[in-house]
Amino acid sequence: MLLQDKTAVVTGCLQGIGRATLDLFAAHGANVFACCQIASDEFSSHCSELAKQHGVQIIPLYFDLLDDAAVKQGAVAIQKTGLPLDVLVNVAGMNKDALFHMVTMEQLRLTFQINVFSQIAFTQYITRIMLRHKQGSVINIASIAGMDGNPGQLAYAASKAAVIAVTKTMAAELGPLGIRVNAVAPGVIATAMTAAVPGEALARLRARSKLLRVGEPVEVAKVCLYLASDRASFITGQVIRVDGGMG
Repeated sequence: MLLQDKTAVVTGCLQGIGRATLDLFAAHGANVFACCQIASDEFSSHCSELAKQHGVQIIPLYFDLLDDAAVKQGAVAIQKTGLPLDVLVNVAGMNKDALFHMVTMEQLRLTFQINVFSQIAFTQYITRIMLRHKQGSVINIASIAGMDGNPGQLAYAASKAAVIAVTKTMAAELGPLGIRVNAVAPGVIATAMTAAVPGEALARLRARSKLLRVGEPVEVAKVCLYLASDRASFITGQVIRVDGGMG
């Protein structure tokens, strides 16, 4: 139980890496503010079942990262509960694929708003709560695309490179205040985003992995769990690749 009696905030919980992180954190004893964009009966039921199964609190929160006021309202709702916050995992993100000469300014603005700007704002709100106890762990989901680049993903790769730069800067500023900040950079993971990749392209990506397979969302969540726990108490400012050896 690596997160017993800790409270975490996880964004992007509706599916993929976010859902896997929510489930794993709950299984390890964390109370979780489960954030996603759209309310659904399925998600509400899932949160209720998780809470019952593991004896924790799972509090669904819904807000749109494109709406600055809604992001602030989500943070205020968390603050009003009075629960001390130990962990923030910024998972929510989007991808607008286009070759360099075809990418539009609108695609760039939208991608950066979701993947960078809104997450900076939300993290500002959440870390102010963490500062009351002078401890916490922030985990940003980056991507190997932000480290290596990837044809056809200029907007996404650039936004994830920005996430890495933000992570390192936050780590330098918040470390003396007791808050650790790290990034996890997944490779090709079996998510809805990957499902949209054409079969031949996906096969080429799979072949680049030294393990010759696509990763599972829970394999990324396990790294987030470690970074969130006290076992990673001397780790900050790092970018950990979870890519099956593609790098």
